Amino acid sequence: MKAIVSLAVRLLVITVAVAAALAGVNAVTAERISAAEAEKVQQAIVSVLPGCTDIEQVEGAEFDLVTAIYSTSLGYAVQVEPQGFGGAITMVVGVGTDGCVTGVEIVSHSETAGLGAKAAASTGEGPGFRASFIGLSGEVTVSKDGGQADTLTSATITSRAVAEGVSAALATAAAMEEGAQ
Repeated sequence: MKAIVSLAVRLLVITVAVAAALAGVNAVTAERISAAEAEKVQQAIVSVLPGCTDIEQVEGAEFDLVTAIYSTSLGYAVQVEPQGFGGAITMVVGVGTDGCVTGVEIVSHSETAGLGAKAAASTGEGPGFRASFIGLSGEVTVSKDGGQADTLTSATITSRAVAEGVSAALATAAAMEEGAQ
């Protein structure tokens, strides 16, 4: 019985030490991680609305799937998080003043490597897939569902999620424009 209690106490001490170490590492790195994520979003905004310099975050507006809205003189950059196959896909969609998509950038995802992850890739199918949304407006669907945007091979769930995010961004930008008038 003593041996079991001794082993249990040792495991408890080890568990507490490891948990404290992880908490310490998290406290030290949390600010850096947050700053890196903010920088990725800023780069995505500039990518989806080329030439914009006057980026201002819109506060207080809440829409489905939308996590942030940025207003510029060239239109809106809307950050959305639709659910893909592997979890949330964080992306920024540019919507010009004409109400059409100007660009789509995927900031982070947990999609399957070699399949859904192709949506965010800078080579292969990724750039063409994201470019297929440029110029679209209204409710966007992928070609597999009779829509205008491309569908990634073997990644229909991811493709539909990106289309859903683009549609949410377009609806948000339209509502923002309507509210501004």
